[in-house]
Amino acid sequence: MRFLSLSLLLALVVAEAPAQHTYTDSYPKNSAIDVQNYVFELSLSDESDVIRGRTTVDARFKEPVSELRLDLISISADLDGKGMMVTGVEMAGEPLSWQHENDALVIQLAASMAGRHSVVVEYQGIPAAGLRIGPNKYGDRTFFSDNWSSRVRNWVPTVDHPYDKAANEFVVTAPSHYQVVSNGLRIEETDLGGGQRMTHWKNSVPTATWLYFLGVAEFAMQQVDAFEGKAIEIWVYRQDREDGFHDFAIPSKQVLAYYSDLIGPYAYERLANVVSPATGGGMEAASTPAYSERSVTGDRSRRWQHVIIHEIAHQWFGNSVTEYHWNDVWLSEGFATYYTLLFREYAYGHDDFIAGLKDSRQRVANFYQDDWDFQLVRPYIEDLNDVSGAMMYQKGAWILHMLRELLGSDTYHAGVRAYYAEHFNGHAQTADFQRAMEEASGMDLAGYFDQWLFQGGIPRLAVSWSQDDGTLTIGVEQTQEAYRFNVPLEVDVHFDEGDPVRLVMDLEKEGSSSISESFDREVTRVEVDPDTRLLASWEIN
Repeated sequence: MRFLSLSLLLALVVAEAPAQHTYTDSYPKNSAIDVQNYVFELSLSDESDVIRGRTTVDARFKEPVSELRLDLISISADLDGKGMMVTGVEMAGEPLSWQHENDALVIQLAASMAGRHSVVVEYQGIPAAGLRIGPNKYGDRTFFSDNWSSRVRNWVPTVDHPYDKAANEFVVTAPSHYQVVSNGLRIEETDLGGGQRMTHWKNSVPTATWLYFLGVAEFAMQQVDAFEGKAIEIWVYRQDREDGFHDFAIPSKQVLAYYSDLIGPYAYERLANVVSPATGGGMEAASTPAYSERSVTGDRSRRWQHVIIHEIAHQWFGNSVTEYHWNDVWLSEGFATYYTLLFREYAYGHDDFIAGLKDSRQRVANFYQDDWDFQLVRPYIEDLNDVSGAMMYQKGAWILHMLRELLGSDTYHAGVRAYYAEHFNGHAQTADFQRAMEEASGMDLAGYFDQWLFQGGIPRLAVSWSQDDGTLTIGVEQTQEAYRFNVPLEVDVHFDEGDPVRLVMDLEKEGSSSISESFDREVTRVEVDPDTRLLASWEIN
């Protein structure tokens, strides 16, 4: 095969139609119940780690139901006596029967009923996880949520799965030396006397439970800017006031503006960047992304700037558009990773973008040396605390990059904007994204999605070349342990003088591929994938 256009070869890649894919996770979803809002009333103290809670669950019953199931971790000897003990459940002031076993609170309704109703759960206990209670880096006592992926059930009763998004409110009573930060807008702060303060935060946007956030500490807070009338805030420890305000002053507003123009509107009521001892890197809590204590450096570290960009990108992907099943985490992490790179290209230049792509590609290649079977969209996920993995980030980003190369930037971004608009503050699955991109491009993308998302591995290429009597022959063989890919491969042919000549090969799934071309000059070297368009690893002999 000689000079074929890259677009033609990529069209060949997507032509093969695969089987339809079905997948799910182990969570017992109930399509008859749709939670609309949670109100979490919590009492915290300095005397013990016991929290006392009263949660109002406002739900719409789409058809007559007789029970409501919520997730709430029970007190257990396996948890050293930690966990939650339910003390009462009621509806409209009347007590209800309930069972709290195996970390599930099953509430028996007074009768089979449809429509919108509220149930109130009262409970107390010491969280085994999910809410970190303890000292920060300065030794000060703090309370911080750590919900990923299914840990909010350790401290508040919810339908703890992304398929059922709901608005949320936190009404927190705590010693008055603390400040409280959460999702949404602060609508009340009242000193109650006796050294106690009540703070009420309200998030009106439907949100997955892992994205609920609570931080209680001795904070310094600054409203550093605003975007389209929405506050941009910084919350750091009081000891980090100067350095933290300096570090987090940028680039939030620029990032919000860039993504709003590129993707669609920002979904939330404000943006507050918060430092948390419960976060190792960053966590994309809705409107309130959290960052490690190490993020405050005083020098606006580029590394932590990248984390800020990533967590803000999540406000669009993962937060506003949320995966319906945990199997589709790549729709969150892959998008946030790629859109971080896109902002880096916009802000820092194309070389920075390419450097990020190459770093991600190397991480993927290293991973698949040991685990060739790992596929991004798995058929079934049993353990709901093991839903992610590094490849959701880097391989997911590369799948989007190659798709953009396939469709062209304008068509790609039009498809993503349509996808975001359709699923704004809702849910999506991989098939929804595929459909949006097919509608934008007019192409059948089934083969593309199949080989990159529903099988493991990446191409591992053995590339050889020789020149005999002016004829250059390049041979390529896929050497990975399992799975084969039909992909285009660009190769630049270099000479002692003059510009390189680009050849494009179509790598078949079976057998080896080769290309021959005559030149009146001596070839000095060949360069594989010169424009960083293909997720693969290779050796040139």
